[in-house]
Amino acid sequence: MGSDAKVYTLAEVSTHSTSKDCWLIISGKVYDVTKFLEDHPGGDEILLASTGKDATDDFEDIGHSTTARAMMDEYYVGEIDAATISKKATYTPPNQPHHNQDRTSEFIVRILQFLVPLLILGLAVGIKFYTKSS
Repeated sequence: MGSDAKVYTLAEVSTHSTSKDCWLIISGKVYDVTKFLEDHPGGDEILLASTGKDATDDFEDIGHSTTARAMMDEYYVGEIDAATISKKATYTPPNQPHHNQDRTSEFIVRILQFLVPLLILGLAVGIKFYTKSS
């Protein structure tokens, strides 16, 4: 990370916004995190949602560990041209498929769709045997 680092514009970094080519801007530095997507503890959707903009606030809000911060050096590709990043600039999200970030509730609904009919059937059979034996 010396002074001879490549400098990228926001437009250049924004072209790297897919699961096969994902770059992030954090604290003025550009990182190619493509190889890290599958290993990211928060899931790849979080990283993909942070492309095409300065992701520093997103990164800092999570409270990453010193180990996570040290890992960043491995993915460093250059610096961002700060003049190309503006708080007033309009961000156009990359064309990516919609990802369901709440997979837990979807899983619970599927389990309930399976278990509730079984419970009703079990109750019906139990009541039938209970009334027969009485």
